[in-house]
Amino acid sequence: MSQDSHHGKWTVSSSDEDDDLPLSGTTTSKPHQPSLSSPSYQPAAASASPTIPKIEAAPVEVKPEPANAPVSSLVIGSEARQSAAANQVNTVKYESSPSLAGKRKNEVSDGSGWALSDSEDDDGDVKGKSFGNSPKRAPPSPKTKKVKVENERPPSPYGRLDYIDEPEDFFESSIPPLNDPYRFYLNKVTGLDRKYNSGALHIRDILSPLFGTLKESAQFNYCFDIAWMVDQYPSEFRDRPVLIVHGDKREAKARLLQQAKPYPHVHFCQAKLDIAFGTHHTKMMLLWYEEGFRVVITTSNLIRADWYQKSQGMWMSPLFPRLPKGSSDDEGESATFFKRDLLEYLAAYRVPELEEWIQRIREHDLSETKVYLVGSTPGRYVGPDMERWGHLRLRKLLYEHTEPISGEERWPVIGQFSSIGSLGVDQTKWLTGEFQRTMTTLGKSSIRSAPPLHLVYPSVEDVRTSLEGYPAGGSLPYSIQTAQKQLWLHSFFHRWKADATGRSHAMPHIKTYMRASPDFTQLAWFFVTSANLSKAAWGAMEKNSTQVMVRSYELGVLYVPSAFNMKTFPVSGNPFPVSSSSGFTVPFDLPPTSYSPKDQPWIWNIPYNQAPDTHGNIWVPS
Repeated sequence: MSQDSHHGKWTVSSSDEDDDLPLSGTTTSKPHQPSLSSPSYQPAAASASPTIPKIEAAPVEVKPEPANAPVSSLVIGSEARQSAAANQVNTVKYESSPSLAGKRKNEVSDGSGWALSDSEDDDGDVKGKSFGNSPKRAPPSPKTKKVKVENERPPSPYGRLDYIDEPEDFFESSIPPLNDPYRFYLNKVTGLDRKYNSGALHIRDILSPLFGTLKESAQFNYCFDIAWMVDQYPSEFRDRPVLIVHGDKREAKARLLQQAKPYPHVHFCQAKLDIAFGTHHTKMMLLWYEEGFRVVITTSNLIRADWYQKSQGMWMSPLFPRLPKGSSDDEGESATFFKRDLLEYLAAYRVPELEEWIQRIREHDLSETKVYLVGSTPGRYVGPDMERWGHLRLRKLLYEHTEPISGEERWPVIGQFSSIGSLGVDQTKWLTGEFQRTMTTLGKSSIRSAPPLHLVYPSVEDVRTSLEGYPAGGSLPYSIQTAQKQLWLHSFFHRWKADATGRSHAMPHIKTYMRASPDFTQLAWFFVTSANLSKAAWGAMEKNSTQVMVRSYELGVLYVPSAFNMKTFPVSGNPFPVSSSSGFTVPFDLPPTSYSPKDQPWIWNIPYNQAPDTHGNIWVPS
């Protein structure tokens, strides 16, 4: 079976991806190697003359980078990210002759690139973060002098090529409106009109003294650049203890520890990953101040590229005050039981390094919290434990805390994400089966409607015309090996368009899910999370639905109107500049725009050489 497009022809296999996995806590004698058919990708005919749309570059100041630019020795992230780094350092310019455009220039030695972001959710189709699977590079030319630079990073993810400055006021810290009921914020994006960053936050804002006098912090994440992360703390807090909670093993762990050698105040906690292809994908900050305690749940990795020109989001808690001495452990609870659920999530790590943080949380008053916590932790769960994590946890909350709506069969479900796992040979295997049942739950209604399902994922054209150009696709690791097995999925796809937030050209790394009214002016609920569209993140039923298996750590917050004394959330039509409007900011435009017949989803490991990106380059995967 094959599918043609102006990007080429995919030859498709009919194999499924069901794997036998060990029980949680067990190991196998041999590492699991996924069985892959060898996909045949046939580029579009060289004689074709594609129509090349006019490319309008972002209105930003582009400067040549200083001659003695530092070279990064970091190897961060998956194969997709490393390929993006190779494309940024060793650009291939678009030329009118495809035969010339398809030739990669001589590559420099390992260690010159800059890694982008986030995890593979392909459940083994792509080999994740393994150092041994990094793209092979050509040996350096004898004339090339390898420069050894320690503890330095390139000033932008463009490495030696383009240096784009943030404007002077970009890092000016500001406190969001105190009357903001939702506490949901987008990240600042370099290259946007100033108004679209008004009320948005950078990591430097989050760690600013304006939010509290920091004593200690814990950073839960997937990708880290330790030196860059330390630099984001204000100088007066830069030596305060930081606990890094990560999922790296073996070589990746050794590299992470090596990064931290110059920083004795940085300590580590390794999350247990007992099930194959699971990742520690949670992105959370715990901030302990002299004045209290704060939780920030984000969608961004702790590397510069994720806070630069990508669409990201976060929930930032209020400042939680310390409880009076002698208070019981169950005091300071919110109506959403956020304190209980956060403690349960941290306890699921089963590591001594988090005990001190668990005790600190018990000593604070979290009663102002209005969101529900939804996490995933690796394991196989039965009985009541099935509803503790993943999409079954979300289903339980929607059942208990939302209300049926008249005509709900016309209220579409919208999912928006940056990576896609193997979902089965047809939609009923997971997507429109157990997952849709969760997403369509509204209170205790007996109606089991099948409303429209809109999935928002960038097309090739979205990536090509983005601020970062094709390398933005390194953070969208949908592989041809996975895509070829689920062409049925692409009929659900909608493009990334975000004119209302000014972020149409800032490719999404944020993940959001919601239920919208037929006219897209109201929301029945909204969920921001680290979880992409994958069974690894959300969990999948096993053994005739008597057991659920979850591979990864994930974390997000659920907004339901009842917690805000509302029936529905009104969607904000003009979220920027920030005002006192009661509307909810949706990161992308509603209604979503369906793919046209010519649109294809971005797939990272096939070439795109028929049209240049915003930097005049083509995409040649390593």
